Amino acid sequence: MTQSNRTDQLHLGAFIYYAGHHHAGWRHPDSGVEELFEFEMYQKLAQIAERGKFDMIFFADLLHVQNVDQAAVGMLDPMTLLSALSAVTSRIGLTATVSTTYNEPYNVARKFATLDLISKGRAGWNIVTSQLDIEAHNFGRDKHPEHALRYQMAEEFVELTTRLWDSWLEDALVLNRKTGQFADSAKVVPVDFKGQWFSSKGPLTVPRPPQGYPVLIQAGSSPQGQSFASRYGEVIFTAQQTLESAKAFYSGLNAKLVESGRKPGSLKIMPGISPILGATVEEAQAKERQLLDLIPVEAAVGILSHFLSFDLSSYDPNGPLPDIPDPVEKSNGMKSRVQLIMDTARTQNVSILELGRKMLGARGHLQFVGTPEQLADLMQLWFNEYACDGFNVMAPVLPGDFELFTDEVVPLLQERGIFRKEYTGTTLREHLGLARPEPGHFRQPASSGVQQ
Repeated sequence: MTQSNRTDQLHLGAFIYYAGHHHAGWRHPDSGVEELFEFEMYQKLAQIAERGKFDMIFFADLLHVQNVDQAAVGMLDPMTLLSALSAVTSRIGLTATVSTTYNEPYNVARKFATLDLISKGRAGWNIVTSQLDIEAHNFGRDKHPEHALRYQMAEEFVELTTRLWDSWLEDALVLNRKTGQFADSAKVVPVDFKGQWFSSKGPLTVPRPPQGYPVLIQAGSSPQGQSFASRYGEVIFTAQQTLESAKAFYSGLNAKLVESGRKPGSLKIMPGISPILGATVEEAQAKERQLLDLIPVEAAVGILSHFLSFDLSSYDPNGPLPDIPDPVEKSNGMKSRVQLIMDTARTQNVSILELGRKMLGARGHLQFVGTPEQLADLMQLWFNEYACDGFNVMAPVLPGDFELFTDEVVPLLQERGIFRKEYTGTTLREHLGLARPEPGHFRQPASSGVQQ
């Protein structure tokens, strides 16, 4: 194993998605799909993650439902769910995905400040801009905003949200029963923010969160996503298929941090990894084949048609991907994921069916098939080679595959000295080694055109 001069430790997120990240995972006999809409399943997962000393449990959120005849779709609201989980856990970070396109900054600021307060500093916000027109239709809009515009809107959204968190100064609460003073009005201030897309007078109804700001997480690797992350992100969730591409992404994003006036390492880079584990390689490969065989041909072809904005239904699914003109440019969704699909098709010489099933196996993230020891080797190598700061673990089948990872892989990482055996802090920022931001940390200069 490559030696490293790293003095920090690996970070782990437990990424929870339906009954597992594999498209057909819900059909596996070990899945807990019957409990998909029951609190007890998520309580069990959160407590497994806390037992494994994970930094955080990380909930996806999609604002649409489709393909209900074949896919395990439908999600509980992550903010409501994490609020409940805060009462049955004590250390694990609690991260929710919330879209900047279909929410208002005041509501989001209030909900995350509340979650951070009731969890005593464990909240994290996974900032996304959403993907599809079908989501726009659920909010009374005809069309989803264009990709670049969504990121411009997101920057303004996040800036206003942080200003709302800053609207109560640290020592604003007085709570003097004798004098009758609840708070110092000079330290609870309006934000009077008027931007191009969002406005708010403020102040917030909730005091400044224990962490200053909940940890800000960005999920996206397009040029716009990287630019956004270098400005605002404290964790980035990315999809990388090879050690080489991950190292290039890691060094490139840290260079962008410097350009944005931030220190290298102030943004934790955590690619997704979806592990299919077995006591032997053959056992893991058999489980992989079992899961792949559960994915219908039409689902595999459909996912590629969707991502590439190109109808593949008339092509031989066992044949190669045809030439598709400018699929990345045409995409108004996850441009980085479209690029990854095209790169995979070119470098791995796979059929349409194989490529579609590969996408549905881990949705473009790295899928590992092998033993716990081999997975620990890979994770240690990526960490030592500065290809990542940690991983978001995407169990193909929940809850069993996540419990297997926690019981079999985490102890190996702990024995190698690259992952904690006990929590040393109480907040998500402390777990991740992130500084507590001062008020105005992400404030735009006056020349940006945003008025105070």
